[in-house]
Amino acid sequence: MESKYIPVIGLEIHLQLNLQNKMFSPEKFEYGAPNNTLTTPITLAYPGTLPTFNKEALYSAIKLGLSFGSDISNINYFDRKTYFYPDLPKGYQITQDKTPICKGGRIYFDVNGKEEYINLTRIHVEEDTANIKIIKSGNSNIYNNNGDKITLDYNRCGAALLEIVTKPEFKNSDEVFYFLHELRRIVRFLKISNCNMEEGSLRCDVNVSLTQGNSKAGQNRVEVKNLNSIKNVKTAIEYEIIRQSEILNNNNQIKNETRTFVPENNTTKFMRLKENSSDYRYTREFNIPPIVISDNEINNIKNNLETLPREYKKKLMSEYNLSEYISDIFLENLDMLHYFETLAKTITNYETLANWLIGPIKKLLNKYKIEINELNIDKNNLCELITLVIDNKISYSTATQIVLEKLIENPLKPTQELIKELNLTQDLETNYIKSMINNVLTEYSNKVVEYKNGKKGILGLFVGEVMKRTKNKANPKITSELIQKAIEENY
Repeated sequence: MESKYIPVIGLEIHLQLNLQNKMFSPEKFEYGAPNNTLTTPITLAYPGTLPTFNKEALYSAIKLGLSFGSDISNINYFDRKTYFYPDLPKGYQITQDKTPICKGGRIYFDVNGKEEYINLTRIHVEEDTANIKIIKSGNSNIYNNNGDKITLDYNRCGAALLEIVTKPEFKNSDEVFYFLHELRRIVRFLKISNCNMEEGSLRCDVNVSLTQGNSKAGQNRVEVKNLNSIKNVKTAIEYEIIRQSEILNNNNQIKNETRTFVPENNTTKFMRLKENSSDYRYTREFNIPPIVISDNEINNIKNNLETLPREYKKKLMSEYNLSEYISDIFLENLDMLHYFETLAKTITNYETLANWLIGPIKKLLNKYKIEINELNIDKNNLCELITLVIDNKISYSTATQIVLEKLIENPLKPTQELIKELNLTQDLETNYIKSMINNVLTEYSNKVVEYKNGKKGILGLFVGEVMKRTKNKANPKITSELIQKAIEENY
């Protein structure tokens, strides 16, 4: 039964930037480094230390804002957001409150083939917090509210973040799902973050409330914090809509609270009552002078913006005549996309090339657990192999099941030479292949009769037997044609 309540959903998204140094201190941040090895006295808030601003963070924010059509602030002030928690050694976070670097803008995305957009409130820069990790073993005597033993890792503390705040315009979880996919694509295209949610490079807080008609139903909104996958974002929203609807149906009040997602059972649970902005006691950070961004700097960034995914998709579908499905796969993997475009300068059968990359090449990458830019096959050799298959000089199965592996083992050996050494060259119409066909048709004479009586699917049996007996040296398509010709002429 359709709900009588209308969801009102907004997002607060944190992007961890690809920068050499942290936001206000000189050390780098690297995911997976040993705990507390990437810190300085500035990060740990030793008395007398002062922050120094990393201007590259503002450039990343401008890049993103211009892509969304945001207004860019020329003068940027920083503020202290005060709260006391173990992951914040200073007792406050340096952020932007009243003067965000980007104001407004919108993001376009597709939902089931229909173009939609969501307006943005702001994008601002700030520093990240430390990481509180639950540990199963160790010497820590620190526990959280659930009684879990925890450790504090300050490597991430001070890393550069962008926070993107949307208008509360999402109507359902599907819109949020597709929006986040498009946002992740854009950010990766701009090369400002890897957006790996499992590493915390992209984190999403969801605000959900319900309305009924023109009046607020729930009055208060609920925030679900730190969701670490797009699937979990979608699931948390759907759960909250059901949970809040049941509360209102029982004539109870929605609490203005912060909750956390529980992936084990796809629910949310209470964390704390929601803070108001006054609880953070925002004050100006006078240790960082106003950062001025000139119009020339903004225009220079604008003139060098990368092509955005939606435009790139049009190029893939028009210039390369790829399907929307294949185009979307490439847009989710930029290294694969660039690899395709490099090979497309040599191989103009773009659809075949794309199918090779998302098929056997992708299977090979998964087998060796590597990325495509780590593939130890010379691009010229790979192009030669694909061309040989296109020209029916070697069978697809032989190329993908045998030659690809041998190319990894012999990365410098030319493909033609390797195929010759392995005696894999496909002889299309030799007496040997024809003799194999005659042997198969004679052995399966009863099946030949069935084929001639209309059971055309039996052709696959004949082809398979010939391929087996020729150790996959015969081309399946050519073999199929030769079998049909043999049956017509001799049986």
